[in-house]
Amino acid sequence: MNFFLTQSPTLGNAKAFLLKQVIAAAAKAQNTQIVDNAEQADVAIVFGETLPKLTALQGKKVFLVDAEQALSAPENVIQSAFTQAVDYVAPAQSAVGISTVSGAKNIVAVTACPTGVAHTFMSAEAIEAYGKKMGWNVRVETRGQVGAGNPITAEEVAAADLVFVAADIDVDLEKFKGKPMYRTSTGLALKKTEQEFNKAFAEAKIYEGGATSAKADNSSDEKKGVYKHLMTGVSHMLPVVVAGGLLIAISFMFGPNAFKDPSIAGGLPAALMEIGGGAAFKLMIAVFAGYVAFSIADRPGLAVGLIGGMLATTAGAGILGGIIAGFLAGYVVKGLNAAIKLPASMASLKPILILPLLGSAIVGLLMVYFLNPPVASTMAALTEWLNGLGSTNGLLFGAILGGMMCVDMGGPVNKAAYMFGTGLLASQLNTPMAAVMAGGMVPPIGMAIATWIARSKFNAGQRDAGNAAFVLGLCFISEGALPFVAADPIRVIISSVIGGALAGAISLSFAIELPAPHGGLFVVPLVSQPLMYLGAIAAGSLVTGIIYAIIRPKLTAE
Repeated sequence: MNFFLTQSPTLGNAKAFLLKQVIAAAAKAQNTQIVDNAEQADVAIVFGETLPKLTALQGKKVFLVDAEQALSAPENVIQSAFTQAVDYVAPAQSAVGISTVSGAKNIVAVTACPTGVAHTFMSAEAIEAYGKKMGWNVRVETRGQVGAGNPITAEEVAAADLVFVAADIDVDLEKFKGKPMYRTSTGLALKKTEQEFNKAFAEAKIYEGGATSAKADNSSDEKKGVYKHLMTGVSHMLPVVVAGGLLIAISFMFGPNAFKDPSIAGGLPAALMEIGGGAAFKLMIAVFAGYVAFSIADRPGLAVGLIGGMLATTAGAGILGGIIAGFLAGYVVKGLNAAIKLPASMASLKPILILPLLGSAIVGLLMVYFLNPPVASTMAALTEWLNGLGSTNGLLFGAILGGMMCVDMGGPVNKAAYMFGTGLLASQLNTPMAAVMAGGMVPPIGMAIATWIARSKFNAGQRDAGNAAFVLGLCFISEGALPFVAADPIRVIISSVIGGALAGAISLSFAIELPAPHGGLFVVPLVSQPLMYLGAIAAGSLVTGIIYAIIRPKLTAE
């Protein structure tokens, strides 16, 4: 007989680890086997006073044993489990029962945002600071663009009382299976840290891993929503776009048409264009669509999304086609996965053969025959319209893009404008990206200017935050203005939107082009009109700084 060992939600992890070692030794002495997965077990032995809420235990026999009794007579536990195990009934209360936020708790956290830069690390700092204030042991793993930073070990997972996940994209959480988990966004973790931890201790649920029931999957999917699927695609596409855009820009530095002549600089411009435009930019839509599908349908959706995205690219359907392909692939594969039932002996064929084959055929045929033609026509019309924008229309459209970048400093509106500009790079439309980046640089630089102009309205800490915001703004990190937004949201947002709209309007009305989607000051030499572009950013930042310096109330004595 096979046994699976687990614990009550309220039992300490150190004691549970010791119990598992003791019971495993007793089981071995009685020629019985301990397995790692509940699905493989005949009986689950639960240490503690209450049963955990685990989908994997549905349909299993369970034996609940007091921890002290198990330690004192482990050999009796095995015998009793044979005869006294009963059918598992999930507890009515789904929360893990962490009733208080006081005490020295062990907290592990994961943070991740679409760009893997600002929100990822700023929310990590907020979590660490709050944990230190509460006297907890906190370890935060950042999932940025360079991978996992400060990785959480298996020992730390075992000892954790709570897993706190602040992520705006899909992240791998498999190592936290079986632990109490609460999920939120990086924005809420940063701005409302105390509120989110209070909710975490009240609402956290045992994480059952990726292979959960259909009901659990649907619940998780509903929470993620369209925005999170899109941001997962953007997050994985971004490094491809940045690398490709910069390589294309460097090739232009040899001359506007140098890449067409293989004799120039030993063919280096042509090679750079082939790498950036011929490879990276042709992959970007496919990568985006693939990871949107991955976010919806997990690994089985990835291949289908990649194929659908590549079909959109070759048909000229651009980012609109990529969005359609990603969502179509994700939900087609998700539906097939739920509809196709196979015996256990053939289950392994589904993710590697049946789902990719059927999904690719369905999505591919729909894209080729029904979706790509009208979407490609729409993208062609959009391209023609943007290329034909006069100074007046460019002024208005640039103002909209620049203002959107300043509404929520890295939130959904900001990311929508950013995705629009980034996605159009694949269609060789570089002017919207320039307006987007100009607008996004304004809020932090404008806040810095305000602290310099109206020093008496800011305390020493706020003036230091202004200096830091200036550096972040130069790097195109809009989130540098968030400390000011948190303290005075209405005035900061109004002044930032006005300045950002001005910067975007100037940029697009002069048809300034930017082939790189990130980099701030470091990529200004690559824009088509560097001095005019710097002037647009400076004008918008000055307007924001002056407005906020005027409308900000005087500093009151605390």
